Amino acid sequence: MRHLVNGMDITWKELLEIPKHLYTLVDLRSRLSFEYGCIPGAVNIPYTEFERNLNVLNKENINIIYCMNGVTSREAVDYLVEQGFQAYNLEGGYQAWLVQAMGEIRIEQVELSIRKKFHKTIFSKFAKAIKQYELLKEGDKVAVCISGGKDSMLMAKCFQEIQRHRQYPFELLFLVMDPGYNSLNRKMIENNANIMGIPLYIFETKIFDAVDQIEKSPCYLCARMRRGYLYSKAKELGCNKIALGHHYDDVIETILMGMLYGGQVQTMMPKLHSTNFEGMELIRPMYFVRELDIKHWRDYNELHFIQCACHFTDTCTSCNDGDVKSKRQEIKQLIQQLKEKNPYVESNIFKSVENVNLSTIIAYKHGGERHHFLDNYDLT
Repeated sequence: MRHLVNGMDITWKELLEIPKHLYTLVDLRSRLSFEYGCIPGAVNIPYTEFERNLNVLNKENINIIYCMNGVTSREAVDYLVEQGFQAYNLEGGYQAWLVQAMGEIRIEQVELSIRKKFHKTIFSKFAKAIKQYELLKEGDKVAVCISGGKDSMLMAKCFQEIQRHRQYPFELLFLVMDPGYNSLNRKMIENNANIMGIPLYIFETKIFDAVDQIEKSPCYLCARMRRGYLYSKAKELGCNKIALGHHYDDVIETILMGMLYGGQVQTMMPKLHSTNFEGMELIRPMYFVRELDIKHWRDYNELHFIQCACHFTDTCTSCNDGDVKSKRQEIKQLIQQLKEKNPYVESNIFKSVENVNLSTIIAYKHGGERHHFLDNYDLT
């Protein structure tokens, strides 16, 4: 190992040569990003809280600091050196580590875990959604849309497993849209697919460039544009369905978000006919799979996926919790608070849109037409 000078960058390989008891590994990203995935053994001190939590660090120890890509952590290391700490910046940050770490996993291990350890919590629920909502039919050609995150990657593996047990013929195309990823994120998706045995079809767009200048709801616009490009490419390639990796927790969060922020009762449907692409359908086979079980599968297999690969993340805003949390994150926290008093709150939210009694509804919409309880009130 080269001679290291206090405050300089250190590579992942050089870090491996330092005995673990000699250093503290600090993750500057937000708590949400840290919970999604981190370097094993790291402690989380969000960048916005860094300066007032220096007591966590030991001046006698080596302090290795990282963020998403090594930009924000560089500033933190300079500050630590000024305060008398021995500190080094992990070169390339979490992204670089992900690319390095993912070369050690075997396809067989991942597939066996789905068949055995996670058969009940993941694969059976995946198969249940397909059967209960009739998501697959003979002759289908499904574009399995992969963003590079844990949900879509697991969905791809479950589809491969379903195809091995298929009762009728159908085709799969593992479709990745590159909206303008940086080279590290693109490489991560490709590396993960290789070690998991997922053959990718990648096509490129310039969505990130288009939404970079949007100040209001850039994520909403980005999602809408992505969906359109995926439909268009899937149809061009002869597919009649696209599959997205939304899971059970996404469904119940969407229900509450609609009520609390949208003033309406709605849900994320398990399948939908496209209104803009004739003959195309959207399906969500992860509908019954819990996010916690997806995380358990990821951690059990020591897998690491990108969380969000947009330009906002590239510039290290994921290292900053900020004062404004997303509405979905607020809903996640609300559900957890409610669950502390009622362990059945999640299933009750889910069931609420299955047990709608129209005779107790003031008004509802169907096929674009609004119906009110007074319409037929005097006729009963």
